[in-house]
This record gives sequence, C-alpha cells and structure tokens, in this order.
Amino acid sequence: MTQYSAHTPFNRLLLTGAAGGLGKVLRDSLRPYAQILRLSDIVEMAPAAGAHEEVQICDLADKAAIDQLVEGVDAIVHFGGVSTERPFEEILGPNICGIFHIYEAARRHGVKRVVFASSNHVIGFYRQDETIDASAVRRPDSYYGLSKSYGEDVASFYFDRYGIETVSIRIGSSFPEAQNRRMLDTWLSYDDLTQLIERGLFTPNVGHTVVYGASDNANVWWDNRLASHLDYQPKDSSEQFRAKVEAQPMPAADDPLLVYQGGAFVASGPFGDQ
Repeated sequence: MTQYSAHTPFNRLLLTGAAGGLGKVLRDSLRPYAQILRLSDIVEMAPAAGAHEEVQICDLADKAAIDQLVEGVDAIVHFGGVSTERPFEEILGPNICGIFHIYEAARRHGVKRVVFASSNHVIGFYRQDETIDASAVRRPDSYYGLSKSYGEDVASFYFDRYGIETVSIRIGSSFPEAQNRRMLDTWLSYDDLTQLIERGLFTPNVGHTVVYGASDNANVWWDNRLASHLDYQPKDSSEQFRAKVEAQPMPAADDPLLVYQGGAFVASGPFGDQ
C-alpha cells in the first residue's frame, strides 16, 4: 500500500459537503493535498469545477449515488450532512444513512483513509467546568450529536472489521471569529482545521483516532493526549476576539451557553410537539 505524505499528494481526494460553510473554505485549503479534488454536495456549487477539480451533485441518502461518488478516490474528507440541530427525520438521511453509505462505498472501492467531521456535540452534556479526553463516555446533546456519535461508531467498526482508518475530528466552533463567550473556548480557526485534516490524512497508523478540534485558546475543556500521535499543534487563539465578545451582555448564570460544553444545543427541540 502506498504511504502518502504531505509531499506526495493523493491522486484523487473526495470532499463531501463542499458547498457548506466549511466546505467552501476547505475547497481552497485542501488543494495542495491532491492532484484532483472531487467535490460533492446535494446543491449546486459556485464556482463550477475549476482546474484539478471534479464536481458531483450527490445525495448522501442515496446509496448507489454514493458508491459511484467514491469510486476512484484515494481518501475521503467527509464534511457532508446536516450541520445544525433539526428534527430526527431530517438528520436521518444525510447524517446517519449518509455515514453508513460513505463507509460501505469505501469498503467496496478499497479506500483506506477517512477524515470525519464529528462534533463537540457528541459530548455536549458535559459541563464547562469539566476537562475530558477522548476516553470520556459520550453524552450527545441533540439529534445532531447522536448522529455524530453514531458516525464515530461506524468509523470504529469499519476499522476493526475492514481496516479503514479514520480520524474523527470533534470540531468545536469553526468560524471566522469567536461569536460568544462559549466560542472563546471552542473556537477553531480555518488554518488550524486544515492542519487537523492534513494530519488526519497523512499520519500513519491512526486506527480510529478521535481528536478535539479547538485552536490554542486561553481556556480549553478538551485534552488531546490520546491523539498526540497526530502531532496537532494549533497556531491561532480566540484571544483576539475577547474584548469584542465580553462587550456583549452577560447571559443568565443558568443559560446553557455558559453551563454546558454543547451550549444551546442541549435545549433545542423537541420538534413537532403540539
């Protein structure tokens, strides 16, 4: 099997969710890691495919379409799916069926490396005064968090059963700026996110590794010692946004934004009650 490094790009790298907020960023930042970047989403992308790009519109809930999407790729960066809390029925197809379809296609086509966009909402019911590592029992805070927890189980199963290696990134809050007090602790810069993906793609012998995605912020709730082999060294910090954020009105002491690691997600829904 070919051993890739940052100096030996993949021939073809698949990025799902390429029309989303982070997908648009990664469309640019992942270019050095592949001769051809295959981009996929359920909606049209702008701009259309450029040099060294392929674009395929694809529904993650469509098993046959995903099988075709994965054919011919060397590795997968899976950022597709619903990215906010929604009714379970809206989560089911893209997030739960979708992750299964991605790994089944990887198995069928011999893809041995996946980077999975998991989420801090897998452990969202831990309090902000707790520090946890990847061995902590998962405590999903939402239907969205449940779907990401399931995705990590799928990744673990497909490594144990089929040898497909995965780095699951429990992304904190990846935005241009930290937008509130919670995000001062969970913020992940775009450059640090790209570094995490690069380490996830090229670090050998990762098995199924779970790593928390946060920048070098002043206060972090997550201990990445169990992912030390990735040698992730964040370069950015949310301190540059502190004055702006702390000028905002202080939420109530019992506001989930200040209490739980998952913030407002712990109180979203239920949906559809009369």
